[in-house]
Amino acid sequence: MFDYEEFKKAFYEHSGIDLNLYKEKQMKRRLTSLVERNGYSTFMDFFRATLRDQKLYHTFINFLTINVSEFYRNPNQWEILKNVIIPELIEKKGSVDKIRIWSSACSTGDEPYTIVMILSNFSPLSKIKILATDIDLDAIEKAKQGIYAARSLKDLPEEYFNRYFERVSDESYKISDDIKKCVEFRRLNLLSDPYPKNMDLVVCRNVLIYFTEEAKSKIYVNFNRSLTDDGILFLGSTEQIIGAGKYGLKPIYTFFYRKIQNV
Repeated sequence: MFDYEEFKKAFYEHSGIDLNLYKEKQMKRRLTSLVERNGYSTFMDFFRATLRDQKLYHTFINFLTINVSEFYRNPNQWEILKNVIIPELIEKKGSVDKIRIWSSACSTGDEPYTIVMILSNFSPLSKIKILATDIDLDAIEKAKQGIYAARSLKDLPEEYFNRYFERVSDESYKISDDIKKCVEFRRLNLLSDPYPKNMDLVVCRNVLIYFTEEAKSKIYVNFNRSLTDDGILFLGSTEQIIGAGKYGLKPIYTFFYRKIQNV
């Protein structure tokens, strides 16, 4: 397939999503598999098909955003959030309901719901509200439904599982409506849309690895501007910021960064 450049341009004009900001070798390999699996011989044939078939278009967007998510993924990091970061923010802000938290690239909701369950150790659910965003509307819809396969709950502490989930089939569970009410979901493209402001904690885990260095630099600057003074950025286990200082950030724990100045 030699029409990848034409495809990227056409897709950007249609969707506003710039595939040049994703690692090309990795993205091209994955998309080639998707295009061929759906019976098309060129990228542009596939693109034209997505314009005619809304379901295929959403399949493409879902594929593009790489929705791999689990509750309490990398448990040690969530324990730091629970035992160190959240208590620090409560001391700074005075109460949980004054802490502004944004779960970016939230996928199907596992991450923001995990945050809410952790916050429930410090406050009644009625006082908890966080923002969660993703580029994929299908993922957001799944998050709002709140039904998860058993495998996505394998690392979740038993206390949360017993308190906030009910079985709906042999292999799936539904999260409590009381937890769902604590999260406001919105669509947001990290590469092009305005970021929310005055956030005390920004969580962005296991998505930045798919972007180019240029795109990541832009995102780090925008995260800095999204955070309040001394705000915290929480990244995934495969992501570390090299030269964090140039983005006004300072590492404080593995995969946790504090904003130290504006950029």
